[in-house]
Amino acid sequence: MATGERGVVFPVEGDRRSTSATGRGVVADALRPVDPVGASAAQRETNWRSGYLTHFRRLVEAGLPSYGDARSIAEAGLASVHERMRWSPDGTDDLPLTAAVGGSAGAPTGLVGTEVLAGQGEPDTALTIPYHGRRLAGDDLRRRLDAWVEAGVVEPSLREAVTAVLENPDWLRLEGRTVVVLGAAAEMGPLRSLLRWGATVAAVDLPRPDLWSRLLADTRPLAGRLLVPARAGDGDVAQRAGLDLLHDLPVATAWVTGLEDHLVLGNYVYADGATNVRVSTAVDALSGAVTAARSDAALSFLATPTDVFAVPPEAVAAATEAYASRRTSKVLRVPLRTLSGGRLLRRNYVPGEDPGLNDSVVLQQGPNYLLAKRIQRWRATAARAAGTTVSFKVAPPTRTRSVVKNRALAAAYSGAHRFGVEVFEPGTANTLMAALLVHDLQARPAALDHPWQDEAYAAAHGGLWRTAYDPRSALGLAALLGAASAR
Repeated sequence: MATGERGVVFPVEGDRRSTSATGRGVVADALRPVDPVGASAAQRETNWRSGYLTHFRRLVEAGLPSYGDARSIAEAGLASVHERMRWSPDGTDDLPLTAAVGGSAGAPTGLVGTEVLAGQGEPDTALTIPYHGRRLAGDDLRRRLDAWVEAGVVEPSLREAVTAVLENPDWLRLEGRTVVVLGAAAEMGPLRSLLRWGATVAAVDLPRPDLWSRLLADTRPLAGRLLVPARAGDGDVAQRAGLDLLHDLPVATAWVTGLEDHLVLGNYVYADGATNVRVSTAVDALSGAVTAARSDAALSFLATPTDVFAVPPEAVAAATEAYASRRTSKVLRVPLRTLSGGRLLRRNYVPGEDPGLNDSVVLQQGPNYLLAKRIQRWRATAARAAGTTVSFKVAPPTRTRSVVKNRALAAAYSGAHRFGVEVFEPGTANTLMAALLVHDLQARPAALDHPWQDEAYAAAHGGLWRTAYDPRSALGLAALLGAASAR
């Protein structure tokens, strides 16, 4: 049935494209190989928009018994996404996703040229990270890493990774690699840091002249080489640049596949609502096609900290100690929990859990947001198991535009420090994440014994994993305190 919507689209269910039916089906399919009871429960969920969290949490729990279980969930989930989501080039026919990336959609036309823009600056030869109005380098940066670890804001393995980059500044240029930044204008993306360090970056973002004008103006003084997909012509590059991954997927796949040097595909895309699932699916289809054609390609992802993660026993122990020692625990916890029916200030973990399960999901973000991010986690697990180099990092809570436009979430972030959570500024977060990408590409740490351990490695969760309280049980109070301080 035609609906007029083009590009990567949800399948038609009845007389419409149903995001809930698709999400419910994908989660059930992912669980089915290892947890048929959980799969049946997900499939029977009658109110997906409010009942989704139990099933996304089960996706993590069901994968914990073994590496094989986690891999099976990831591969079954990806297979379901690719079987269900469709490619509609003209809004009239729904085709399999493979039609967009496998050659049957026709030869790419139009946006096939590459503009090469050489930076005008000298490359930074040492790692520096902006923090509270300063750029931290050398021993100052080491002290900040120590402070973050001591405060429980990052995992200790992050300090080790960033220190390795500090001690090997020649890593920063990423010689012999082209980093494809999908979502080039994203606040959390590494584009500016990589160009500052002298790397070669292929930038993919929407064909919007205002976006490209800002991006090109910002990056022209930097040192690296910028590759831009653009229509042929002699006019301003900003007027001709850009690829819409939702609608130009065949062109984007062909353009990325044809780039020189060893490729790194970095997924930094974001959109609101159901479009987030569509664009995540598009990126996953592109990534699968490129890695199949280019065995040298590596993958990079940033995970949201507001998800469900298995965490190390050291994080559980730190949260348990914080719960026992906080003054608010002793003075306010009992009356607040009584008045709230047990919903406020619950402990973060059962003492002794190994691994613990951290649930920092913000319910207002909804099931489409979690599904879009879960597709990325699944791809990281499946690709790593297949031998692909993968950089997957939990990024810290950050005051990005998409966060601060949500008044409730912005207020919660303003009050988060009262519960041991540090919210980062975008410049600090994206530079830190870029340094971790450099580490993973250059040091190439070996895969760990279980995918949850790979996800937890060098995580910058902002303190959500080590805070005394279950994050959602403190979110409302953080928002109240944050709103009050703002006033």
